[in-house]
Amino acid sequence: MTNICLYFQVHQPFRMRKYNVFDIGRNTNYFDEQKNREVMQKVAKKCYLPANRVIRNLIARHEDFKCAYSITGTAFEQFQKYAPAVLDSFEELASTGAVEFLNETYYHSLSFLHDKNEFADQVRMHQRMIKENFKQKPAVFRNTELVYNNELAKATEDMGYKAVLAEGADHVLGWKSPNYVYKPKTAKRMRLLLKNYKLSDDVAFRFSDKSWKEHPVTAQKYADWIAPILGDSINLFMDYETFGEHQWEDTGIFNFMQKLPELVLQHPDNNFLTVSEVVDAYQPSGTIDVPHMISWADVERDLSAWLGNAMQSNALQEVYRLEKRIKDKGDPQLLHDWRRLQTSDHFYYMCTKWFADGDVHKYFNPYESPYDSYINFMNVLDNLRWRLKQ
Repeated sequence: MTNICLYFQVHQPFRMRKYNVFDIGRNTNYFDEQKNREVMQKVAKKCYLPANRVIRNLIARHEDFKCAYSITGTAFEQFQKYAPAVLDSFEELASTGAVEFLNETYYHSLSFLHDKNEFADQVRMHQRMIKENFKQKPAVFRNTELVYNNELAKATEDMGYKAVLAEGADHVLGWKSPNYVYKPKTAKRMRLLLKNYKLSDDVAFRFSDKSWKEHPVTAQKYADWIAPILGDSINLFMDYETFGEHQWEDTGIFNFMQKLPELVLQHPDNNFLTVSEVVDAYQPSGTIDVPHMISWADVERDLSAWLGNAMQSNALQEVYRLEKRIKDKGDPQLLHDWRRLQTSDHFYYMCTKWFADGDVHKYFNPYESPYDSYINFMNVLDNLRWRLKQ
């Protein structure tokens, strides 16, 4: 038997416009409306709409096909503003009963690292968004960028979640396999599902790499890789933008996705399960101890993509230093702006790591350099401080 657990992360940040020192005290428009609209409409056309059509067709064609999503609040707001047809298509997927929506922080933030109360507020905001728009109460939690440790497992279990996702990092698993359900060391009843990063990244990162010895990856080849694997479920977690945006349509990525379920389901014992169905079906095979923070980013699988240098650490500390004053001010727009500045992408843009991960960081960075990103961000923070004094 082979169970496949497909989970897709759907996220777009509010990108900031160029904001210089002469704007401080004069302009509170921090975000690039035109750029955000252009990016959202481009990705909607290349990824979200065609990918959702593929998923909808797979659900209609295969009774056993299922998958899970997490849609950030910042992506959701941009669907509403710039691409309402995308939101309609996700609501249609929700109505099928074959799609599970997971909970995370509304602003795709690193708030758990800095302020647990702000973290809880953002999780509740995201939970309300899912209930109001997709008619589900999330039972599973995934933190921003799969940032995880024992403390997060305990905190989210206390919030009522039955499972949490994390990266199946080698230094965490040791000899264990990511294809089983586990129990976090600090939890009593909660379950832990770990990403099979090799198989996930074969699609998300290597699919169109012509220098890779396995290129091209056909649906048949991938199904053959999956077939002999033992375990409770093969957890394929990836950015939804893999389909059509990171891997363009001409790579064959949509054709791959259309054909894969049929090949997997040719064996009568094979199945696709949502995250909740996996944790309901299987008891833990053991306990996983993660005392230090891990993530699904870069080869290190740690926090260095967002906290690897002094600029990033300083920017994050300065953001959260404003929290009490922001909340005491009682200005909803100021609070919303401050929270949009917490989105992890802003700190990712400040990353100075190159080497093995450099191409990935440069691809996602709208600034000419990490230093430009830091200066721009700190100028906006200076304006927030000015607004607090008014």
